[in-house]
Amino acid sequence: MPETYYKEALKLAQKEYRACVSKGKSPFLPVLDEFISSENTSSGIDLGLVQIPAEKIVGTKTKGRSNAFAANFMPILEEKTEFADKWKRLCDAHLNEGIRDPITAYEYMNRFYVQEGNKRVSVLKYFKAETIVGHVTRILPEKTDDYETTLYYEFLDFYKLSKINFIEFSKKGRFAQLQKLLGKEADEQWNDDEISGFSAVYYRFKKAYIAKGGEKLQSTIGDAILSYIKVYGYNELKHSDSDIIKKNLSKIWEEVSLQQDEAPIEIKTDPPEEKKPSVLSKVLPVINPSVLKAAFIYDGTPESSGWVHEHEKGRKYVQQIFDGKIETKAYTNAMADDPLKVIKQAVDDKSDIIFTTTPRLLQASLRAAVDHPNVIIMNCSLNTSHRYIRTYYTRMYEAKFILGALAGTLSESGKLGYVCDYPIYGQIAAINAFALGAQMTNPRAKVYLEWSAIKGAKDAALALKNQGVHFISSQDTARFLNDDRNSYGLSYVNGDTLELIANPVWRWGIYYETILRRVFSKTLKSEYESSSKALNYFLGMSSDVVDIVYSETLSTASKRFCDLLKESIKHDVCIPFLTPLINQKGEKIGESQKSLSLEQIINMDYLVENVIGSIPRYEELTDMGKATVETAGIDKSKKAGASLSDKGGDDE
Repeated sequence: MPETYYKEALKLAQKEYRACVSKGKSPFLPVLDEFISSENTSSGIDLGLVQIPAEKIVGTKTKGRSNAFAANFMPILEEKTEFADKWKRLCDAHLNEGIRDPITAYEYMNRFYVQEGNKRVSVLKYFKAETIVGHVTRILPEKTDDYETTLYYEFLDFYKLSKINFIEFSKKGRFAQLQKLLGKEADEQWNDDEISGFSAVYYRFKKAYIAKGGEKLQSTIGDAILSYIKVYGYNELKHSDSDIIKKNLSKIWEEVSLQQDEAPIEIKTDPPEEKKPSVLSKVLPVINPSVLKAAFIYDGTPESSGWVHEHEKGRKYVQQIFDGKIETKAYTNAMADDPLKVIKQAVDDKSDIIFTTTPRLLQASLRAAVDHPNVIIMNCSLNTSHRYIRTYYTRMYEAKFILGALAGTLSESGKLGYVCDYPIYGQIAAINAFALGAQMTNPRAKVYLEWSAIKGAKDAALALKNQGVHFISSQDTARFLNDDRNSYGLSYVNGDTLELIANPVWRWGIYYETILRRVFSKTLKSEYESSSKALNYFLGMSSDVVDIVYSETLSTASKRFCDLLKESIKHDVCIPFLTPLINQKGEKIGESQKSLSLEQIINMDYLVENVIGSIPRYEELTDMGKATVETAGIDKSKKAGASLSDKGGDDE
């Protein structure tokens, strides 16, 4: 029997050999000593006995035996050799007793190179062992900004907590995401039961993933399991067998495949053109379609939340505009219990399109979209790479740039204030746009930053006032509760009162009208079907969904100045993020006289040089802030928050 196994293993080796040669690659095992100096290997870290994932054992420590194996660790030497006899004896021992002696190996960049036990590895790989026990020494690469090295050091942070080495990701930040999705704090250690439980789940998932064809994708099993958990949750995955996992994977396969893309999101900056009616449709009798049912799901009520109040105004607006063609229904307080139940109720009510109006509803929206693919579900958030839902948001940074420019012209001291709510996608861009607008009209302008998700809106404004700031850009009207309605937009601090100067406006009614007209014309459906990416609708002033309203006290000259900037932004004459930009660390971002891409704007996780303040850490936020950041926050706040080097300089 061992003779038969050796012959089969030899054939696998010869096949691998030919494949490597045809691709211009070495057909033999890589040798660690050939690309790592002996000085580095002698100063390695002893990890003790480790369960090594067999697939990550890729080479040998020294060259001595590397040519005895093909690149897949199968034996390449002919049968009538001493090497072949030893391989067969090991094979026999494995079948009768099991190979018990641990190998000795070095780990470098989470790949393993065998010093002792190459034939043991070969036999165990032939029999498809998942793990091989080995005494491991870790060799650390020099810490650089190289992408692969940065990713590896993220793995090391995760390994310190979990002692798990079998999972890997293709993109940065995902180890921290996994830690959070499994319900653990950023620095929380795993216990033995959690480690063994996750190991069982991972290998069960791996079996289903490979059966579905996952090995053909360029993304990793880790990428796939992370996508799965985001939809179904870890608890459900723990209690699912391979058949259920495979069935669910079929539902979200587009989502899983999307993870291999470098740019998985397609951003729509202007509404798509409506389809023109065909000549035939003009001569045929008109058949009135059934009434379109649109659901609007809120996390609060219009009476208690300014954000909900503005979206409710938008719902009533489209109900009136479409006059009998649309039936709308509002569902309030979705977060009071299980938001997924509320969305499913909207589905059961025969809704054709569902708007979930806050990032906090993203997770439930994604699950509902997977379970109900025939219903259009759109979530009000930004930078979400989920194939099954569309997201929508406004380019509010355009209005903030204009308000910053206005504040710069009005302030004699150049000391300006900014109150932001949550460190989520889009909000950092708004802060920076305000600061750059102020700098454009007043080169000495400094913007002092406070966060209402830490102090509350009133206390944040008071903190700015106490620093001698007289012009404050507070949160937008849509984000305020009743007791804070006197603190929004750009205001002037006059003693104990705030005098409103101008405020940005979210025109949700026009936004929803724009989307619903595309539903009627089937343009939205066509756009979704023709794209292989997640669709984010990111509309701005050019679509009339963002505007600025002035107070009566603002001078005519200032109004004209702002109107000029509005028209310039609408027609791409004025560019808020004209490069190069300088961040708080003094680093240049972008090339001369070019605009940042929308992806760069959305993903901002830094503050520009004239901002005094920092991006808050997760633990500093209110419970509402934490819940929002967990879903749509920038990575810096999801993990450890801003470092001390991000806090900005002192006032001159």
